[in-house]
Amino acid sequence: QVQLVVSGGGLVQAGGSLRLSCAASGSGLSIRAMGWYRQAPGKQRELVATLTSGGSTNYADSVKGRFTISRDNAKNTVYLQMNSLKPEDTAVYYCNTQTIFRTYWDQGTQVTVSS
Repeated sequence: QVQLVVSGGGLVQAGGSLRLSCAASGSGLSIRAMGWYRQAPGKQRELVATLTSGGSTNYADSVKGRFTISRDNAKNTVYLQMNSLKPEDTAVYYCNTQTIFRTYWDQGTQVTVSS
């Protein structure tokens, strides 16, 4: 079983920055990828950014150049640095962790960007 602990959400003004972190813990972790998804009210959950164990990244077009995903392998922690935030970035952000056995989600953290 894998536990995910997320921190860093909150309220910020447009143009500001936030950093999310997601720490995975549990026995026998064999993580293939970690990443972030988000879901805005009335919309489907969408990919924000992912980072594989091999170092490959994938970003949504809407966040390229503004968001950066990184990972501390020793701590099994993934970070999402969000800069130049826009009101349309407002959503519940979910940490996604893929192991060789299954995929895990946390319960989400709210990010609100005020205009």
